[in-house]
Amino acid sequence: MNDEPLRSLKGIGEKTEKLFAKVGVTTLRQLLHYYPREYDQYTSPVPVSAVRAGTTCAVRGMIVNSPSVKGNQRKSVILLELVQDSVRLQLTWFNMPFLRSTLKKGASYVFRGKVQEKSGRLVMEQPEVFTLGAYDQMISCLQPVYGLTKGLTSKMVAKAVRQLTESRALEQEYLPEEIRRENGLCEINYALEQIHFPENMETLQQARKRLVFDEFFFFLLAMRRLKERTEDIRNAFPIRAVWTTEEVIENLPFPLTRAQMRVWNEIESDMKSSARMSRLVQGDVGSGKTVLAFLAMILAAENGYQSALMVPTEVLARQHYESLCSLLADNHLEQYEPRLLTGSTTAKEKRRIYQELADGSCKMVIGTHALIQEKVQYHSLALVITDEQHRFGVRQRTALAEKGEPPNVLVMSATPIPRTLAIILYGDLSISVIDELPARRLPIKNCVVNIGYRPNAYRFIQRQVEQGRQAYVICPMVEESEGMDAENVLDYTERLKHTLPESICVRYLHGKMKPAEKNEIMEQFARNEIQVLVSTTVVEVGVNVPNATVMMVENAERFGLAQLHQLRGRVGRGEYQSYCIFVQGTSDEATSKRLDILNHSNDGFLIAREDLKLRGSGDLLGTRQSGDMEFALADIFRDSEELMKASQAAGKLLAEDLELAKPGHELLRQALSDFAALDQHDIGI
Repeated sequence: MNDEPLRSLKGIGEKTEKLFAKVGVTTLRQLLHYYPREYDQYTSPVPVSAVRAGTTCAVRGMIVNSPSVKGNQRKSVILLELVQDSVRLQLTWFNMPFLRSTLKKGASYVFRGKVQEKSGRLVMEQPEVFTLGAYDQMISCLQPVYGLTKGLTSKMVAKAVRQLTESRALEQEYLPEEIRRENGLCEINYALEQIHFPENMETLQQARKRLVFDEFFFFLLAMRRLKERTEDIRNAFPIRAVWTTEEVIENLPFPLTRAQMRVWNEIESDMKSSARMSRLVQGDVGSGKTVLAFLAMILAAENGYQSALMVPTEVLARQHYESLCSLLADNHLEQYEPRLLTGSTTAKEKRRIYQELADGSCKMVIGTHALIQEKVQYHSLALVITDEQHRFGVRQRTALAEKGEPPNVLVMSATPIPRTLAIILYGDLSISVIDELPARRLPIKNCVVNIGYRPNAYRFIQRQVEQGRQAYVICPMVEESEGMDAENVLDYTERLKHTLPESICVRYLHGKMKPAEKNEIMEQFARNEIQVLVSTTVVEVGVNVPNATVMMVENAERFGLAQLHQLRGRVGRGEYQSYCIFVQGTSDEATSKRLDILNHSNDGFLIAREDLKLRGSGDLLGTRQSGDMEFALADIFRDSEELMKASQAAGKLLAEDLELAKPGHELLRQALSDFAALDQHDIGI
């Protein structure tokens, strides 16, 4: 299928096209692979007496009295009341005057929507209306729910996808028949249709299994082809040990842990060897990975070579830059004077930094993706470090490593991936683990609570702020979304502004904001100009704010434990006691059991192992569970079995045909290229 623009679909004009562009969909291929984030299940109607505030349900009722209408033709409100066993449910529709004549007195209907409590009354606003027969046909159906932006509805997305799946041939089957048969995988077009419009849970599982396999398979093909091309490259930058790094370690205001020293010795040994270093350092949040990266940069500089540290956000880049400058100043190494290179660096400053990197006068640079732009040329780049590995696609991770002679590569990740899975995902890297936290860190105090605890949590946050501290509140969504019962950043921020005293500054942060705006908000938070920051998971790899002592996560059940642990790592980074409040939006027993793992452990690797055991294949509904890799559907914890199968299949295929050049592999080679081109899969080839 080619990459035709969305406009080629009937009914999509300029306005709708712009809405789709806001969620990253500009072509038919991107639309096809814009998978639902969850599915809405139409369950059997419940009696009025059984409805509960905060739930989405279907209610069967007979209209005893005709609906009342308030307002005029342009702005109208239709009210209808259902009563059973002294329980009253008010149905409200805005600007839908035609319903007055549609809803017949004496007739029975099914009304479906979210129930809320307003002024002591149970209210269902804008409910869908079905005849009894029509609703019977909907029971057990799975309706797709997509990630949205204001003005874009799930129905609009579903309509566009359905038009695409019904009117065009989607994909030619690219997986070899042998691989499909050995792994029990369905045909690709069936998978694409069923992931959007599943007939039932079984077909959804089949579709998801195929697409998850494909994501892992293509990722591993790209990684291993890259490994084959770069394996056994000799170290082009001979490095000798220097006393300087030992002196820096002695001068640190805190002793390195035994685990840090063990990993530093492994890094130093790699850099001094005749083979190019290619190492992954896994360490829990706060375990002290960054100082090891700085030591490696100093070792490279003392040998006359350049080093580059690439991080995913400008705020984090600036923070690392300032920390490195302080470390160098404390050790009288100011001559190395690092440079900071990000998207917001001025054009004049960029030109100066480009020149210093090209002539070798700049030995250390810290930045974002700006480090891998074509204009950036290095004189003697001996060391490349990527922080928060999972935030970069393979293409981004390797582009920097391909600047000039192949440099030593050090990758850092706080995502606690079990070793067996890490070996598969990072097969081209040696793996080091920092498995202990600095002794000076106070353990974070955790609690898992229901939504009834919120008033207490707000009072606790207020007391912490009055003591000079700060707090994060995490919501799973940016704004209210059709069919999604979850807290959103925009509405929650307004709620907190009205709940907390005016003296407490509450602001929001989310991924749809412009980079400069996000940076400014995070910097204001770092300066304590903002006391409470309401955010999506964009702060997962955010700035280090030692003054932040409270992390409150709404709808904690919508996140994987690995990601919740990452979020928790935003607090507990200073001298003060820190707290994490996980608010569970459901009463599901299995969810409670899973979250309880976090309640009793601050060990990220233990949490990952327990999460893997407890969830197994996990449930298919709900948001993607782990924030560790940038896959559209696949989750390395939940889908560990598919990851292993994809690993075996990729290894066997590449052993026979590394370049995918043999007859019968043409479509697979093209599919790998197409897969890489999708914005959400920056895997590179």
